[in-house]
Amino acid sequence: MKSEFCGLKRNFGEIKLFPETLDDLWHLKHLIAPGDLVFATTFRSIDSATDKARPEKTEKKPVRLGIRIEKVEFHQNSGRLRAGGLIEHGPDTGFHHSLNLESGHEISVIKNWTSYDLERIDRAVKASSLGLIHILTVEEGEAELFRLRQFGPEQVTAILGGSGKREGLDSRKEFFLEVYGFLSAITGPVVVAGPGFVKDDFISFLKSKDAELAERCITAETRRIGRGAVQEVIGLGITGRINEDIQLAREVKAVDELLKRISTGGAVAYGVSEVRQAIDYGAVDEVLVCDSLLRDNNISALLETAENMRAGIVVLSTEFEPGSRLEALGGIAALLRFKI
Repeated sequence: MKSEFCGLKRNFGEIKLFPETLDDLWHLKHLIAPGDLVFATTFRSIDSATDKARPEKTEKKPVRLGIRIEKVEFHQNSGRLRAGGLIEHGPDTGFHHSLNLESGHEISVIKNWTSYDLERIDRAVKASSLGLIHILTVEEGEAELFRLRQFGPEQVTAILGGSGKREGLDSRKEFFLEVYGFLSAITGPVVVAGPGFVKDDFISFLKSKDAELAERCITAETRRIGRGAVQEVIGLGITGRINEDIQLAREVKAVDELLKRISTGGAVAYGVSEVRQAIDYGAVDEVLVCDSLLRDNNISALLETAENMRAGIVVLSTEFEPGSRLEALGGIAALLRFKI
């Protein structure tokens, strides 16, 4: 993400945003809210027919519109963010229009920016200068490759061995070659994780096959493979050491601490009413909140009160397992300084 601040006054004003990746579009989903004014160049049908009795083919032309947003939808599979509302600036004022936002196209957003919005922009801008982290989980004859998006792990491919053609002494080499075929196109860091020695044997294979790629690989011992192993890798803090901007490690650690305190009767509160009470008592050390709740004005006010009392705020993505766990507890919780 690239950004340009166009003079904010008391956190109100215009910020130009240039999304570059799918991650950036996901960030925009949480930055653009109903009521915001968004300017972007889009295509709109221009009906030039004078005789309405005769159907004419309408022509779509590029126009720059200012849309007062009513609804925002993130379409991960198509790589688009759809933001719709009423046209306030440009042709056809007062009519509805939907902006199909994609990476590589600049938009301007005018709104009251919260501290969480500005922190998210800063995180997205920093992340854009770093390569994506991939995690390869591997054991005998089975591998899965994941790409760490900022909204959670995204599976790239799964490779299964054990077929008849792989039987024999060359079966592992053939399997490793197939896995290497997917890794060879990756430019960023790779974590190779799994139980046992297969991951170490694969790194040895890489050193003889592609020394440059092998240098970008880090091994991690996990109890399992697949998405569960990705969770373990993040919990071990490995991704945090590779890229301090990765939010997922902080989310895993925070939710693990939350669940630990709940199970042991520790200093914790969860659910809106309990968290509000804890904030009123000045007992909150850190608030955990699902990103899906940030559009609620009451929740935003609650978080602002907590922040003014020097409490930390951790926003969790519901696209990832820690956020889903928090969502099941009401979407908001707090780690307390003392029990109440």
